Amino acid sequence: MSEISQRRQIANGREDKMAQSTIASIIDHHESALLSEWTRRQMESLHTRRDLISDAELRDDSRNLLSALREGLVHEADGDISKTGWGKARDVLGDISRRRATQGFTPTETATFVFSLKQPLFDRIVQAAGSDARELAEQIWSATMLLDKLGLYTTETFQRSRDELIMRQQQEMLELSTPVVELWQGVLALPLIGTLDSSRTQVVMQNLLEAIVSKGAGIAIIDITGVPTVDTLVAQHLLKTVAAARLMGAECIISGIRPQIAQTIIHLGVDLGGVITKATLADGFQVALRKLGLAVMKP
Repeated sequence: MSEISQRRQIANGREDKMAQSTIASIIDHHESALLSEWTRRQMESLHTRRDLISDAELRDDSRNLLSALREGLVHEADGDISKTGWGKARDVLGDISRRRATQGFTPTETATFVFSLKQPLFDRIVQAAGSDARELAEQIWSATMLLDKLGLYTTETFQRSRDELIMRQQQEMLELSTPVVELWQGVLALPLIGTLDSSRTQVVMQNLLEAIVSKGAGIAIIDITGVPTVDTLVAQHLLKTVAAARLMGAECIISGIRPQIAQTIIHLGVDLGGVITKATLADGFQVALRKLGLAVMKP
């Protein structure tokens, strides 16, 4: 880097710090007015979403970010929000983004929380700069760059939070869709509905094994009446579940074998390894009772 370039970089850095210092001073002296106008703009932009957030929460979030913004400008005057001095601002924005992801806001609405501060802040910058066009341009540019960085950080955090929420909901749905039912003392039933893929197989296996241990069951009926198709992969998943149950000392019966599924299994050449199969859950339950030396008698 040439000496002229170094001098220019130093000068630009000094100008950035001066602009950031001016913004911090504006926030410090006009906090009340900034907060009032900023929250008003947010309320106007969210007028159709007021059922998702209260006025008090909106004001608290705005007040907390203004405070964190002033603190970051004081400690890290170059506007690099990845530095330690911006830790409070990142924490505030992270908390807001996570809450709004669960409240049902969109990424745009969440980012607007930060971007809507631009106009009130720019108005104060114009007043402070007066007739000095160069100073005005530097301060506007500095404020724009800073708020854009914070807005992008908010969007990224929101997206991560929403992805985590979706994954957690999917996991909960998987667990709810694989209930283990105790049909009789020592007899469990696991009705499967929908596609049986690798991730769901893990949930099925875990739920079944936990129920075998907690109930002290010796027989488990896996009912696949609600499974639309059975291919080689699905058959392998079933056999893994059966093998795991056997290791826990429980014998498995597969029920819900429809004619087309039987034909598919034969066509694929899948060996079910001596597992008892039945057409219906009722048939499987009868087999389980006989193995326990029990029977259902008509009165």
